[in-house]
Amino acid sequence: MKVRCNMDMENKETEKKFPDSGKHPGNKRNRMSILKITVAGVFAALILLATQLKVPTGIGYANLGDGFILIASFLLGPVAFFPAAIGSGLADLIAGYPNYIAATFLIKGMMGLIAGLLLRNEKVGIAKRLIAFTIAEMIMIGGYFLYESLPFMYGPAAAAGSLLANAGQGGVGILIGILLSLALDKQRSSIRNKLNG
Repeated sequence: MKVRCNMDMENKETEKKFPDSGKHPGNKRNRMSILKITVAGVFAALILLATQLKVPTGIGYANLGDGFILIASFLLGPVAFFPAAIGSGLADLIAGYPNYIAATFLIKGMMGLIAGLLLRNEKVGIAKRLIAFTIAEMIMIGGYFLYESLPFMYGPAAAAGSLLANAGQGGVGILIGILLSLALDKQRSSIRNKLNG
């Protein structure tokens, strides 16, 4: 009985301190965290699905996953590391490439993180997006080259053979990222405000 009385008094004190919402500001922070996790989860699923979609290029096929990693970095900022890493890693698992999962987790996660850091400001023009997306794709090309050059993989000579295909993949990713970022330009501020409180 005494404990409940103390709790009621604490609740009344909290309501006096924060009359606008009637709730402790920590609750708002928790809601923002849950919203961020939810949106990151949706992006992880989109990246996973987009990675399954392949488009022909002059040098083979490219998937659409990188474009969704780039748009996640445009909307979420550095938090894009998580959906990029998780969605892409799961795509490798489903596709039957378990030896790539760890490398993909790190490489694609770094793409989302670095592009997200470069695009974290409120206003980012097309030139800045293009630079951020290009750097992210260079991380992908260089990261896979280094991984595939390892002795237990294919070695440098064989890894060099995938550079052109990965460059094509990067070009498709940049194109999708730019087009989607232009389509979502007006909604970006609203989305970021909701996610950041």
